[in-house]
Amino acid sequence: MISPADVQVVVLMGGLGTRLKEYTKECPKSLVDVCGRPFFDHQLDLLTAWGFHKFLFLIGYRADMIEDHYGDGRDRNISIQYSYDGEKLLGTGGAVRRAYDLLEDDFLLIYGDSFMDIDYAETIYRYERGKSRGARALMTVLRNNNRFDKSNVVMREGKIVLYDKHEPTPEMEYIDYGVCMYEKSLFSAFGEDEAFDISVIQHDLSVKGQMTAQIVTKRFYEIGSPASYKEFSGYVTRRFEESHPAVFLDRDGVINSIVWNDDIDQLDSPMKVSEFEFLPGAASAIKTFKEKGYYVFIVTNQPGAAKGKTDLATLYDINTYMISSLAGEGAEIDDLFMCPHYTKELPMTKESFLIRECNCRKPKPGLIYRAMRKYSIDMSRSYMIGDSCTDMAAGAAAGLRTVFIGDLKCDLCKKLGEEMPMFIAKDIVDAASSVEDVR
Repeated sequence: MISPADVQVVVLMGGLGTRLKEYTKECPKSLVDVCGRPFFDHQLDLLTAWGFHKFLFLIGYRADMIEDHYGDGRDRNISIQYSYDGEKLLGTGGAVRRAYDLLEDDFLLIYGDSFMDIDYAETIYRYERGKSRGARALMTVLRNNNRFDKSNVVMREGKIVLYDKHEPTPEMEYIDYGVCMYEKSLFSAFGEDEAFDISVIQHDLSVKGQMTAQIVTKRFYEIGSPASYKEFSGYVTRRFEESHPAVFLDRDGVINSIVWNDDIDQLDSPMKVSEFEFLPGAASAIKTFKEKGYYVFIVTNQPGAAKGKTDLATLYDINTYMISSLAGEGAEIDDLFMCPHYTKELPMTKESFLIRECNCRKPKPGLIYRAMRKYSIDMSRSYMIGDSCTDMAAGAAAGLRTVFIGDLKCDLCKKLGEEMPMFIAKDIVDAASSVEDVR
């Protein structure tokens, strides 16, 4: 599988920002100040943390200011190229077509006025998987039900069957999230200075069944209006400027049941969405953590695909189902960090790119450190809660308080040694009642 370092990120930055005119009189939307930093700096930090380093900015209004601020990207250890709209407004599709000679064969496209915090490794994986099955593009979609804007996508069994932003139908429960991947060749049919909206391509691909989907669960933020600007400013303050303690939860045996695997004749993680079953009280416990003032992160080892028991797409599907189901119960997960790797290739292994030594597989604390890089976390008051020695070791390595779920037996006591948990809880509900209230 290709990595983010191999993928070109194309950013649409040419908009006039007319609805945000009190902020864009003197600068383009991407440079509007949000808590002391230009708006797009927040999104660029996310992307570079994932490992992206090749960027193409499509600029128009006050293009010189964008180029002056970002330059060639060298001071950020990235590469930035520019394509200019010119005097004629070309629309989103026209702006991409104008940059045709600078585009790589496959590229990721985002908007310069939106903050989109998703698993970009999943984006690349699903795009490549879709291409192997005849798709020519990927669209990220969010189950929206007209919350943030008018829904415009019909999904059936995890597949996009219709995208149409001009003629909404009652079946449209999802919305185009704002992150897509495309084959460059899709834009070759249009003229270099032809003005058109990229939705023309998206609609055509959807009805032909040539656009694969990534369902995301975290809402997007944008600064298209004074109200949305104010909302995003509040979010930035809470996430990046204020420090909050966190609860790091293991998944299997803590949130959901371990299931019987007939292939190996032993208990194992669920390998299908249909096998996933919440443990009693999981949603209420997560709500308790949130009410007590904690971020809630899931940190989970999931080597099932690397071992050939399932595929990576299914592991992503299981996590999406879990987070969506919990949200439906009012139990919001702030983020999920998964290690899908395994160190040894097995006879059943099909996705061999998952076989590697990594720093994210517990008992190593890499998943916890990944959360620390994304959020401002008060680690001194944070907890790791799990049902295995590896959870306790990872939590101790990161300097967290630790809570062990289950009966701590003598043989496990010996294995834990100096990494003995601070608390022992019978289940996640008991753990939620044990942690202090930090509000």
